[in-house]
Amino acid sequence: MVISTTQGFYYLTTMIENLLLPDLVADLPQRTRLQRLVATLRGHFGCGAVALLRLEDAGHDPVLRPLAVDGLVREALGRRFVVSQHPRLAAILAARGITRFEHDSALPDPYDGLVETLGHEALPVHDCVGIRLEIEGRPWGVLTLDALEPGTFGPEVLDALRRGTVAVAASVRVSLLEQELQALRLARAAPSASDAMPARMDDEIVGHSEAIAGLLNELDVVADSGLPVLLLGETGVGKELFAHRLHRHSRRRDKPLVHVNCAALPESLAESELFGHTRGAFSGATTDRAGRIEAAEGGTLFLDEVGELPLSVQAKLLRTLQNGEVQRLGADRPRHVDVRIIAATNRQLRELVREGSFRADLFHRLSVYPVPIPPLRERGNDVLLLAGRFLELNRARLGLRALRLSPDAQEALRRYPWPGNVRELEHVISRAALKALSHGVDRSDIVTLQAALLDLDDERLPSSLSPSADLDDDAAPHARVSGMDGINASLAGATLREAVDACQRAAIQRALAEHGGNWAQAARALGVDASNLHKLARRLDLKPQLPQSGR
Repeated sequence: MVISTTQGFYYLTTMIENLLLPDLVADLPQRTRLQRLVATLRGHFGCGAVALLRLEDAGHDPVLRPLAVDGLVREALGRRFVVSQHPRLAAILAARGITRFEHDSALPDPYDGLVETLGHEALPVHDCVGIRLEIEGRPWGVLTLDALEPGTFGPEVLDALRRGTVAVAASVRVSLLEQELQALRLARAAPSASDAMPARMDDEIVGHSEAIAGLLNELDVVADSGLPVLLLGETGVGKELFAHRLHRHSRRRDKPLVHVNCAALPESLAESELFGHTRGAFSGATTDRAGRIEAAEGGTLFLDEVGELPLSVQAKLLRTLQNGEVQRLGADRPRHVDVRIIAATNRQLRELVREGSFRADLFHRLSVYPVPIPPLRERGNDVLLLAGRFLELNRARLGLRALRLSPDAQEALRRYPWPGNVRELEHVISRAALKALSHGVDRSDIVTLQAALLDLDDERLPSSLSPSADLDDDAAPHARVSGMDGINASLAGATLREAVDACQRAAIQRALAEHGGNWAQAARALGVDASNLHKLARRLDLKPQLPQSGR
């Protein structure tokens, strides 16, 4: 549609205002409001993708974190773009107003290969526009619009976008206001939570699933209580990250967080390491030395793998929990300490208590507030967000232009049960990226990881998604595996729900392909209401998921 500058500004501003007013009344979550904003902009300008990214600085290079995207693959939401590694994003942040990159720009685009296409091709971006957003005179983040066709953003479109930036910034301000109101509500329940230290990128918990959202809300409330917390979960779920969050949101956040890996403590040294010793307490003790508990004075002691503590040490730890005292080896008098205990284990402590290898009284002291952490297989599409995070880390580490997943690789990640959880996923992505390089890919190309490169355990993966099942004997180890060609075979290893979802997903993709990506025409061809088709597409991850209202 060709529009004049005035019409474009008026139409855009009206659309955004119409979007904001109902949201203010409905008190929608921030992510819902921002997702509607980017979807509105993409639909209005007819471009391939729109993304809203927030600028964050947690003690390292500034990072841009996607808050809402439309038209990019789902795992893009999990990526964290270090500004110094992406010259286009750096240029957008450095300039005031609109920054446009010509189709022949030598600067790599951070979204190369990430724009959704009907054929799932790894295509480069050919037309890119970015806007630095400011809140109260300070840079807040960027809005980017990308297209696969050169010339998408002509002079009139740029002018309309320039004028509409004010309305976009207003939408962001509304979302920030809503976020501040949420923080105030939380502060009533946990007064220090609103003053929590920002997370370092390494400490960030990535995920949008209901399981994780509910858990994080629970942790933010209990963080301020000062109670001992016992983190329960399988190996690799990231218990240390959750312990860091508890400390960061507590009143002790300005004091030390001391990490003790109980499984790595030799039994002969465990008591000295935790409680300290005096000079001459044993052979080799030439000076007085404080233990790890005293080192955490005023702060938090994180006992990882607490189930591995020797029984002899458990009795002294119980005294610390009961009386707030430690007694160094060789000392006559105890010392008072003010320490909060957070413990974590992948063991069943109740069973250890029954077996006599863990004290019942210590178990009850540690588990005042037990927190089960869900395994990755129960977190839905968080696996793709986490994969995006690890893809971006490996792209930067290996000096690649772009690193992405093929559709069959995405499906394999969704279906795999992940016995090693997030840690296993990180290793899988890192290993696949290295394998791709060893197969001779060009670092300046868009590198796509196929399912075969993931090297997932075939016995745990449904037979239809086993990479070896899709490769001919003569095929290269990194050959492309089609997710659609094997749809009939895939139903054999799927549950009824998975089989229905696969058929619906294939039917929608086929209808879209036949009608040039037009959702309204595809809905008519499928005999369904257009709004219902959009809802179904979101559930099947063919479109970005809109969060539900918090009302």
